[in-house]
Amino acid sequence: MSHADTAMRVVGAWLALAAILLAAALVFHGPPSPDLNVQMELIADGSRRWSIVHWAAAASLSSFAIASLIALTAGSRLTQDWWTLSAWAVLPIGALWTTITAVTEATVIFDAATSGNRAVFETWWELAEGMANGFGAMALAFTVIAGKEALTSRAATPSWAAWIAAAAGAASFVGWVLGGWLNIAIGGPIWVVSSLVMCLWLAWFGVSLLRAQAGLATRSGEVPSRA
Repeated sequence: MSHADTAMRVVGAWLALAAILLAAALVFHGPPSPDLNVQMELIADGSRRWSIVHWAAAASLSSFAIASLIALTAGSRLTQDWWTLSAWAVLPIGALWTTITAVTEATVIFDAATSGNRAVFETWWELAEGMANGFGAMALAFTVIAGKEALTSRAATPSWAAWIAAAAGAASFVGWVLGGWLNIAIGGPIWVVSSLVMCLWLAWFGVSLLRAQAGLATRSGEVPSRA
């Protein structure tokens, strides 16, 4: 089995783990409220759930970063074109930004909400919102990755599934813009639902890469290694 094949399988394992963790976090996170007072109450009333959800999200985002770094060094078909290479390069940056948000919300924001410290909550919430734009970057990266899978003849998942995932990634970004930038309430539910669909495909994609036959990792025109 070639190095690229081994790397693809490792990428698949980390992707599947990351997607499952993120899907679970999204289910228990729910749509954020555009009203900061309501959001503070939701966090305070949620007891430890808010903190646990965001630690799980941080673990998921870290796993996405690991998967992308391996993909970037694998020399496989996943990074064959400049746009897919760029998409995989965007992932660890977006994951790093959003991990900062997740850890901040699991610690200082959670403590400020439960103690009723409005000044600290607002200050750190502003930081968390800014760093959370990394999720939007990740959604766009996943849109490109899924779109490429839909167009390739050696795709790990059916074309229709990849197209749905690409649409879900784009919708996740739109939902993020509506809710996070424009404070439009419908943006939150759009972001959660579309991100869940995106995660389902990523888990499928990851498992498929993990179980792929030797030789499918090579780029077009390359001869698979028999090692």
